[in-house]
Amino acid sequence: MSIQRFDSGPRLARAVVYGDMVFLSGLTADDLSADVKGQTQQILKKIDDYLAKAGSNKSKLLTTQIWLRDIGTFDQMNAAWEAWIDKANPPARATVEARLAGDRYFVEIMATAARS
Repeated sequence: MSIQRFDSGPRLARAVVYGDMVFLSGLTADDLSADVKGQTQQILKKIDDYLAKAGSNKSKLLTTQIWLRDIGTFDQMNAAWEAWIDKANPPARATVEARLAGDRYFVEIMATAARS
């Protein structure tokens, strides 16, 4: 079975497909001037884009891990999440507070999805 990688660099690939599974790396926003909700919306768009490239979509999400710089922004992140998620097919999810790569990163999301 072959492995397909998307947007590979020297440290990581943003997405990896193996069989019927899609693994997304921890994704962050590009516009770091956005608030928590805005950064979450940017990341969810990236998830949509990578899943589409891999032949999947958000209805096939299996698990997600969300890291917030400040757990006090949980409701802001969830406002974007709840507007986006396929409510008929929600994934298993964990959300925790963590120090992220820089002070302007408020959210990071990692996901695993099926393709079939």
